[in-house]
Amino acid sequence: MTDQYADTAGRAVLETIRAYGVTAVFGIPGTHNLELYRPLADLGIRAVTNRHEQGSGYGADGWAQQTGLPGVVITTSGPGLQNAMSAIGTAFCESRPLLVLSPGVPLGAEFADVGTLHETKDATAMVGAIAEWSRRVTSAAEAVDAVHDAFALFRTGRPRPVHIEIPLDVLEAPAEVPADARQARPAPAPASGDDALVAEAARLLAGAERPVIVAGGGSTGAGAELTALAERLGAPVLTTLNGKGVVDEWHPLALGSHLRLAAARAVAEDADVLLVVGSKLGEAELWAPRLEARGAVIRVDISPAQLDKNLAATVGIAGDAATVTGQLLAAVSGPARTPDLDAARAAIDAEMRTTAPEAVALAELIADGLPDDAIIAGDSSQIVYLALGSVLRQQHPHSLLYTPTYATLGYGLPAAIGARVAQTERPVLTVIGDGALMFCVNELMTAVEQRLDVTVVCVDNGGYAEIRQNEVDRGMAPIGVDLVQPDWAALATAFGATGRRVARREDIADSIRSAIADGGVQLVHIPQHSL
Repeated sequence: MTDQYADTAGRAVLETIRAYGVTAVFGIPGTHNLELYRPLADLGIRAVTNRHEQGSGYGADGWAQQTGLPGVVITTSGPGLQNAMSAIGTAFCESRPLLVLSPGVPLGAEFADVGTLHETKDATAMVGAIAEWSRRVTSAAEAVDAVHDAFALFRTGRPRPVHIEIPLDVLEAPAEVPADARQARPAPAPASGDDALVAEAARLLAGAERPVIVAGGGSTGAGAELTALAERLGAPVLTTLNGKGVVDEWHPLALGSHLRLAAARAVAEDADVLLVVGSKLGEAELWAPRLEARGAVIRVDISPAQLDKNLAATVGIAGDAATVTGQLLAAVSGPARTPDLDAARAAIDAEMRTTAPEAVALAELIADGLPDDAIIAGDSSQIVYLALGSVLRQQHPHSLLYTPTYATLGYGLPAAIGARVAQTERPVLTVIGDGALMFCVNELMTAVEQRLDVTVVCVDNGGYAEIRQNEVDRGMAPIGVDLVQPDWAALATAFGATGRRVARREDIADSIRSAIADGGVQLVHIPQHSL
């Protein structure tokens, strides 16, 4: 290392990020971001080079969900940053912690419009339009402070994406930031709920005859407390897809992540007291305009702005989900009744099978080949949102990686890569449609290069089947939706992976089991309409 680059702003920023525990970053080296890459090996940070920056963002998301730390993405200026915008939008809509670092035009060159490489009119404003915040810093010290502010948000607020733009001349200049300023700041105590509000909520819960709990993505750190509270109350638990597994779905009180089904929503709507923890109850999770609760509503959320969103709270408690749920648990006493949930389960199951019989039958075959502890990265594919998200019963949160609100294509494979980089003890797979896989097929090369054990289950329905049906329902002749397919197994082999073709429905589960057992990057091609 030359003296010129011995201690740049780039190093100061990465040292600070490493001090918070981050051990991997996702991105693509470029002409302008090299001083963000220079210190990585020295700091013990793994660099995962994706084949597109959208994949970097989704890889960082998969990594974050397994570690509890924010995912970090390094892009170059201009097109590299713009390529990551879909992932930034996803992180905002799904409330995921994502830190994006990019270089920018030198100080004084803003809005110059003189044709420099990667010149962008206003990169900070561009990202700021969809991120929680985006900052263009003017010094190394300011950049380090921005990193600390990002981690403060991730630890204490609603986790969402942030972006730090570091001007090229600042990035490459000596940092002049003291070593102690680069150390992680102590984490504050989790925010507890207002005592009076907790007492009122506990009173309502203690007097409830039909209490129900709905747990969302903001509750995933509160699994033990939610389970204990459900047992104390005798309350069935429904989750959103982002909250899936926060209460073990084999628990007798668990009703799964079925809120898109009217039969499941009816359980929540019929409650005399409904406790909602860490969810905005958005239309995309409900597949309905809103949840029409008829009883009292208690809402718990880290963000006060969420407490009346989409459903007004009788009692709204701002605070950390685990802490507030623990407070409620301490305040509610008495033996629990054991509700009979057989009728509710039967109604949910019947609706699931009536809504999408073919997809559910196929999802059950796929699920039969999955280990109980598998991490599944889904995509915005029919096999996932119509079936697998409901069919799977998972014991832990962040075991189904999915984007129900932003619902982009191309999430599953890079998210699985990120999850596998973080988690080497549990099997990691992606279940993805052929249309979605074509958005991210280049990331097969990333998985091979990183020497990961990742199994890709490609459910091939011939293109964009849902959009085809939308067209037919509107009286249109199908257009642009029946897609020519590659030889998927051969394509995987060309990438250095192992491709498998499934010829019979009865071979699906065994093919998936064999792929997982053999290790490496595996692709199992399931031609849905020819089996």
